[in-house]
Amino acid sequence: MNFRIKFFRNPCFYVIIHSAFAYAKKGGLTELKDDRQHKTPFFSKLKEYGQSNVVPFDVPGHKLGKIKNDLLDFVGVNTFLIDSNAPLGLDTLSKPHGVIKEAEKLMAEACHADRSYFLTNGTTTGILAMIMATCRANDKIILPRNVHKSVISALILSGAMPIFVKPDIDIELGIANGVPYETYEEAIREHYDAKALFIINPTYFGVASDMARLTELAHEFDMVVLADEAHGAQFYFSDKLPLSAMDAGADISATSIHKTAGSFTQSSVLLTKGKRVDHVRLRSTLNMLQSTSPSALLLASLDVARKSMYFDGPKKIDKLLEMARKTRMNLRTISGIKVIDKDYIVTRGGFDFDETKIVIKVSDLGLSGFEVYKKLRRNHNIQLELAESHIVLAVLTIGTTKEDLDRLFEAFKELSKKYYKVRSRLPKIKFIYQFPEPYARPRDAFHAPKLQVPLEEAYDEIAAESIMIYPPGIPFVIPGEIITQEVIDDIHYYLKKGSIIHSDLDNGYVKIIDKEHWVKWEGDSDEF
Repeated sequence: MNFRIKFFRNPCFYVIIHSAFAYAKKGGLTELKDDRQHKTPFFSKLKEYGQSNVVPFDVPGHKLGKIKNDLLDFVGVNTFLIDSNAPLGLDTLSKPHGVIKEAEKLMAEACHADRSYFLTNGTTTGILAMIMATCRANDKIILPRNVHKSVISALILSGAMPIFVKPDIDIELGIANGVPYETYEEAIREHYDAKALFIINPTYFGVASDMARLTELAHEFDMVVLADEAHGAQFYFSDKLPLSAMDAGADISATSIHKTAGSFTQSSVLLTKGKRVDHVRLRSTLNMLQSTSPSALLLASLDVARKSMYFDGPKKIDKLLEMARKTRMNLRTISGIKVIDKDYIVTRGGFDFDETKIVIKVSDLGLSGFEVYKKLRRNHNIQLELAESHIVLAVLTIGTTKEDLDRLFEAFKELSKKYYKVRSRLPKIKFIYQFPEPYARPRDAFHAPKLQVPLEEAYDEIAAESIMIYPPGIPFVIPGEIITQEVIDDIHYYLKKGSIIHSDLDNGYVKIIDKEHWVKWEGDSDEF
């Protein structure tokens, strides 16, 4: 009896219990699986409707596949049978009360959240909604500068004041990685009145943050913790991957199920947990942003992807990680190739790394990442996710096969044989080491009077638009920042490499603030 009392009072007992529950929640204990997760309430009802021989006097106009076209010939009539628009019995996304509500509840439980909201316009909608629902005009939000363009749009729409923190700039690879905990901590303590903390978990290249520790610190200052998990949906279905936002105690996460968990492109979810979320405002904001005619195909794909990942994800991710490990070992035997792994990231001060991403430095072959990206597609029929000046990125999911990875290995062997030591190594990486200095809120700059000038004449002016390459969609400059010569040089560099620059104009001009007619301009036209 005394032993029992001592054991239960021992703090280690609670650590053991907490770890066991966390392991079970992430799929480590298959015997604890919830049989209700076998249900696909929305998809099942949708399929039942499509097969009911209903007479359709509603939209959509193809009338369940009665208008013949090339797409129908290719995908078959079943695709059109389930492309419906909220008939009786199929619920409404803007105010779900039936099968959509049930499907969202199952998604929330599968992802260890309190609630989930289905999205049919990608994680962009989720990011817009969670920032707009959390921050009013002039509220401070702490966030990394290497955020996705959707975050900048959310700052414009909400009027929030960004407090940017600098990510780790990896000169070796020419990319921005995660933000060190200490950098976040300094910003949180200096801007203790901020309304929210925004964290990327993980970055495009797989670097994960210390979500649990950051969330705990932010909550001490009563900040709402928002997470961009566009590339981390798989985290919810394996204990072998970095900790998810919901498991770390974050308040809201925008999660791209379509990117890494198997649903159709453009289908995502917004996950919430805890009492800091204003669900009335969040629902109202979502209803402003979402279509009133959401795609039933996208909603159904979320329903079935959740079931698949819940039951099959843990074991298949284990297998995937083993295949990825062997592929990295094989790639390291190729001359001129460097493969990035968790040890590399941790050595640089990163917290964790998503090993379903294969990041490969190729510049020692004498080829840029852009060249490798194109050669693999044209010569080997291999489509990579992303190219940068010195690296390429391959994204793996449970749909990736050993044959796929073997082909990737063989393709790099051929590239090495053909180019290694034949071409000289690329020069030092061209990369922005300092992000532009902000002068005004993004919303102020967006609504300011504007001029259109040639890119070369934009030096030292205030940007009135976001300019970026996509992917990854991280802006060189955003509205309200001062355009530096480094920004101009980088845009020219990527244009020469054949990258598509995303900006408002396509004629070599950019939009800047017309300071002469801007009431908020406080300096002379030639100085800041």
